[in-house]
Amino acid sequence: MSQLILIKHSLPEIDPQKPAPEWPLSAVGRARCVSLAARVQPYAPAHIFSSREPKAAETAQILAEQLGLPFEPANDLHEHVRPKPGWMGREQFKTAVKQLFDEPDKLVMGNEAANAAHARFAHAVNALAERHPTQTIAIVAHGTVITLFVSRLTGLAPFPLWQRLGLPAFVVLEGTKLLTIVESVE
Repeated sequence: MSQLILIKHSLPEIDPQKPAPEWPLSAVGRARCVSLAARVQPYAPAHIFSSREPKAAETAQILAEQLGLPFEPANDLHEHVRPKPGWMGREQFKTAVKQLFDEPDKLVMGNEAANAAHARFAHAVNALAERHPTQTIAIVAHGTVITLFVSRLTGLAPFPLWQRLGLPAFVVLEGTKLLTIVESVE
């Protein structure tokens, strides 16, 4: 059976004047992608897909170069939609994310409820998996949508899982079975 590798993008360059979907990788984030490639390589992905957001696409592109694999940005793999610029601070952000998971039908922050983000992301992931039914694929995306997908598939509590995922991090799934979580790669 093929595996699915869901990768949370590497460390971005945070610019409080820009919305998070526009942030590129930082120099440290780009360097971590080399280590990430070494950690992902044993799972033998055949293809790498990514969100179109710069930090995810850059992570995927570096991975693809390091592993000698094809790379393709894909629609609907983006993060939970929260387009406003500004940095709300780590603790305030954590509180909002926890509420997003606790109240999945409510617009907690941004323009998309957790259930809508999950449905969009799950549809995109499943479509890519169906295109490559016998191959392991890697998808570089974002912490909230990866957490929504993995927690609903496996039954893990979402907020603790979200807190475990560093920049970058990845999970490996085989069907509905969680094989591993690599919480952080530096």
